[in-house]
Amino acid sequence: MAGIPFRIVKSRIEEEGGFPRGRSPVSWARGLAYRKASGVARSNPGDTVLGADTIVVVRGKVLGKPKNESDARKMLDLLSGKWHQVITGVAIVKGSRVLSSTEKTRVKFRRMTRKEIKDYVASGEPMDKAGGYAVQGGGRVFVERIVGDYTNVVGLPLNLVVTLLARLQL
Repeated sequence: MAGIPFRIVKSRIEEEGGFPRGRSPVSWARGLAYRKASGVARSNPGDTVLGADTIVVVRGKVLGKPKNESDARKMLDLLSGKWHQVITGVAIVKGSRVLSSTEKTRVKFRRMTRKEIKDYVASGEPMDKAGGYAVQGGGRVFVERIVGDYTNVVGLPLNLVVTLLARLQL
């Protein structure tokens, strides 16, 4: 969308595991983004490497990707009828230079029925998405309102990425 050529190199950093107590969601997302980017940068010297990680926070609870269908249903039930925050940490590594930042967007879900949740989870779409939904897919029907950057909710805040890349060129 930003017109920047890229290739995808999967990071070997595991996103699994629980959110550690005492750590802020912002620092957690930013830290994972940095670990992903720096890991890929080590094996791709000379390249500009972007790492990102998105989490969802609702009523103080941090949601990553669902572990299974039951977990996805619980996440969606928790989000139903509530505001939540989508936080994406972004890190860009180019040689010895590192820039990182975080984007936060507020999202309000409408109240969802048990059947809607069950059917959406059965579609398979929620399984690799933070918070168990894809705003750019079938999960869009649950969203009542977005305050902030829509591309952040998709999973990569383009304005932030372009801004960081421009700073790196200085």
